Amino acid sequence: MINVLVVDDDFYVARINAHYVSEIPGFRVAGIAHSAAPALAAVERGGIDLILLDQHLPNESGLSVARRLRGLDLDVDIVMVTADRRPASVRAARRAGVLHYLVKPFTCESLREKLESYATMRAVLDDTTEMSQEAVDRSLGSMSAPDTGWDLPKGFSERTADLVSRVVEEHGAGRQLAAQEVSELTRISRSTAQRYLKFLADSGRLRLTLKYGTSGRPEHLYSPA
Repeated sequence: MINVLVVDDDFYVARINAHYVSEIPGFRVAGIAHSAAPALAAVERGGIDLILLDQHLPNESGLSVARRLRGLDLDVDIVMVTADRRPASVRAARRAGVLHYLVKPFTCESLREKLESYATMRAVLDDTTEMSQEAVDRSLGSMSAPDTGWDLPKGFSERTADLVSRVVEEHGAGRQLAAQEVSELTRISRSTAQRYLKFLADSGRLRLTLKYGTSGRPEHLYSPA
């Protein structure tokens, strides 16, 4: 049985996440914490295999907690949960030893996928025999790179999707942006901007509004979701 500590500053969210964990065979909720200090204390007491760690905690970030745990060399693994999709944040989490990076909001199935991947990795590493190259590859393969939340169509770039999304969020507060303006702000072609804007709107990350004029074809305007 894999013992999980659920850490989230929101009491309701913590209960929901704990319920999700309890629904996954092979996992048990060993505790719930709402800030860094009790989370660290629970790990130091022992009996915790995995932390489902929120990034936004009172007084100290989840990333800071992850770094402290790494410094203490405690035998515990971390799945970070956060709404932060920035590549720099993902890289920082990886450097802090985070195995998976789960973007909020997520479903029970998304969490199940990450935890089952973790269980596969543990099963391989808990083998008492020496590991073959195939076993090493299988173990490392189960620890896929942290997920930034992008599920991109073929030919799309995560960096460009993140750039377009950030530009609309930063410049579209209280107003709406057309593809041409996004093109100028991002320095990508108008057609490329249109493709990414459509994808982001279809996936619910941006809000699309149609503005009808005299030409008969509506203008597509985008704003933060």
